[in-house]
Amino acid sequence: MFAVIVNTLAIIFAVIIGLIIRKGLPENISGSIIKALGLCTVIIGVQGAIKEDNILILIVSIVIGLTIGELLDADGHVNRFTDNLLKKFARKGNSSKLTEAFITSCLIMNVGAMVIVGSLDAGLRSDFTMLYTKSLLDFVAGIMLTAAMGVGVMGSAAFTFLFQGGIVILAGYIAPYLSDAVIDEMSCTGCLLILALGLNMLELTKFKVINYLPALIVAPLVLMLTQYFGF
Repeated sequence: MFAVIVNTLAIIFAVIIGLIIRKGLPENISGSIIKALGLCTVIIGVQGAIKEDNILILIVSIVIGLTIGELLDADGHVNRFTDNLLKKFARKGNSSKLTEAFITSCLIMNVGAMVIVGSLDAGLRSDFTMLYTKSLLDFVAGIMLTAAMGVGVMGSAAFTFLFQGGIVILAGYIAPYLSDAVIDEMSCTGCLLILALGLNMLELTKFKVINYLPALIVAPLVLMLTQYFGF
């Protein structure tokens, strides 16, 4: 768990530095940085999504996942929770922007083979190399994201701790189910969501990305079904 704690602290310190930088940034520069990050996010999403070998699995996963998200109104619940949280602490702000910062940072920092494989290596072999590398990457990304998007990025520190920590602790139990194929499908699906986030940051679209999140769970299940039935 030590590497997970290091990763979490890296994000926290990055957010603190990012907030200091953000205070001195004029609004027009901050807006330009968001668009620049949007372009980078689009590239990250495209690079990851095009690695998909079976596009049918991706399509089915996204459609089913989105349907679940829409039926549950996941986006609405999360935004209402954020809005109530802002009111509770008597802080004025745009809850949708806070949520966008949280979801964007969580996906960018926690989607990909590095997260899962690194956490499995830490839990099974006490090999923390990949998580230490990820900590450095998250530190840099955290500063830039916070400077552009604000304090909502801090939420990704808690998510990283719980998500990566959970994989490390349960590594021995879940490793048999996380084959390379499963990890690849989850990564490709996640990268498609990252692409949607990038397009939103560029103000080209208004995807309710939170409603797409169930697809990350659906993807490995769809893969297992296709393998079971020999598709």
